[in-house]
Parts: sequence; C-alpha cells; structure tokens
Amino acid sequence: MSRLNETFDAKKEVEWIRSHRAEARRKLYRKSRLDRYRSELVALKQAGASCADLVEWLRVNHRLKIHRSSIDRYLRKLPELKMMTIETGQPKEEV
Repeated sequence: MSRLNETFDAKKEVEWIRSHRAEARRKLYRKSRLDRYRSELVALKQAGASCADLVEWLRVNHRLKIHRSSIDRYLRKLPELKMMTIETGQPKEEV
C-alpha cells in the first residue's frame, strides 16, 4: 500500500477519517412498495380516506398486504401532505 510508504500527516488522516465517517452516516434510500401508488394514495387521503381505508384499497385492488401504521408513516413523510397540514395546522377534513 502506498499509504504505508508515505510520511504520516495528521491533517490528511483526520480529513480521511471525517470523510469516511460522513459517508457511513449517509442515509441510503430504500424504495418503498408504496412508491408505485403514491399519487393514488395522496388523492385518496386528500379525499378523506383513512389509513385503514387505504390498506383495504391496496389489498383489494393491488394485492398488496401492508399494515396501517406503515401507510401512515409513509404519508407523513410526503411533501404533498405536509403542505396540507401546515396550511390548517391539522390534517384536512372534508365533510
């Protein structure tokens, strides 16, 4: 290895350690099974569907079995629905 033959430079080592740690901290995005149905889920949620309703819709129409809390977590991360909660302070409810 060429690193062993070089003289020791503490600043270079610290830079290398920090860049290595930063790379290790980086979050890796794992594609969700719900990404395929994102637009439909957002539209249904904005129309007033509950997460339990979305579970049933996915199970019946797309043969996808997923827990209600997983859908809730997925939807909370979406910017489309965050804007809806910021405007009113609470999730939009239509009567």
